[in-house]
Amino acid sequence: MTSEDLYQQVLGIRAPWRVAEVKLDKARQMVEVYLEHEKGVRWKCPECGELHGTYDHTPERRWRHLDSCEYATYLYARLPRVECGNRYLEISAPWASEGGRFTLAMECWCIDTLQECDVTGAERLTGLDWSSLWKIVDRAVKRGRARKGVQLPPKLGVDEKSFGRFHRYETLVCDLEEGSVEYIAEGRKQASLAGYFKQFSPEELAEVKVVAMDMWQPYIRAVEAAVPRPAEKIVFDRFHAMRYVTNAVDQTRRQEQKALKREGNDALKGSRYLWLWNAEDVPEERRQEFAELKKDHLRVGRAWSIKESLRDLWKQVSEDEAKDFFKKWYFWATHSRLPSMIGAAKTLKAHLTGVLNSVTQRITNACAEGLNSKIEMVKRMACGFRNREHYRTMVYFHCGKLDLYPTVPSS
Repeated sequence: MTSEDLYQQVLGIRAPWRVAEVKLDKARQMVEVYLEHEKGVRWKCPECGELHGTYDHTPERRWRHLDSCEYATYLYARLPRVECGNRYLEISAPWASEGGRFTLAMECWCIDTLQECDVTGAERLTGLDWSSLWKIVDRAVKRGRARKGVQLPPKLGVDEKSFGRFHRYETLVCDLEEGSVEYIAEGRKQASLAGYFKQFSPEELAEVKVVAMDMWQPYIRAVEAAVPRPAEKIVFDRFHAMRYVTNAVDQTRRQEQKALKREGNDALKGSRYLWLWNAEDVPEERRQEFAELKKDHLRVGRAWSIKESLRDLWKQVSEDEAKDFFKKWYFWATHSRLPSMIGAAKTLKAHLTGVLNSVTQRITNACAEGLNSKIEMVKRMACGFRNREHYRTMVYFHCGKLDLYPTVPSS
């Protein structure tokens, strides 16, 4: 078997194309494979679909392929052009995606590599430069989003994600059932979320069943303006509701720690996470310490008890039971003489309908929070993003659950 026959089989080159020549350059550690097509071939016009003879050829082009025994492998060919009407159209190479400088196999391998490590690591593994890898990512995301199309999931999660310093945020819309990022918009204003809903008809928006979010007023207004019967569908999930009272516990601790420190008492020093943890999550080695602190009748101890009690709200089996439970809890919280806890309780009371929806519908925004964690990992891998478009592209690449791969012709 000649080297030409070998690469014909290895590359999967099919008629009317064939491997005409293979060159080995040991000095540059390269394998160069030259392709040509048979004479007299009639090509299918990429626009009208009619068969035409070859009008002329493009200048010779080069595509990077997978390495051959650690030798960089390149394919070379002059692509034919056909005359259709008054236009001259180029016939695509069957071994590469349109406009790409890599073979389909190389592009697929790069996508696999980029999903497992950052761009810098992929540079070392593939031998490609940052710009080339980024073009592969960008093309993969555009391809995947075009295939997926615009669709409105019945259960949505909405959350903001910090893009960079100085309070720069992005709004993320997630499919709670699929666990995928569907939409990213700049900022966290009403218009940021409204732009997503504008893509859909009133009939489509009526099919939305749940929108899980935090109690950020611009998001609430955007949903109320776009989605029919928003009071039934807006869900303020357990995570965000508990975050308000957990923050109140921490504020109470800080205030009390300052007061005790002025008296020379360091009882609360190093105890921050003891009060933030749930009771069952306190580490075994610190449970005795925590038990002793709770005996001291501290204000933060009272705040922690109120916080822990609220967790039972999501154990109620009906809306009426949940309302009764919250009424008793609210009375306790607002009569605790703890300003931070009183403020948190009033916030929950003002958004009680959405909180109760999370109890009765058993819906959480945990999916969006999980995606937030994954996005944070992407940010760390990239050491941050200065370009918003690059940030969004990488979020879609890792969290969009897109079909990223180019279509490989069947054998």
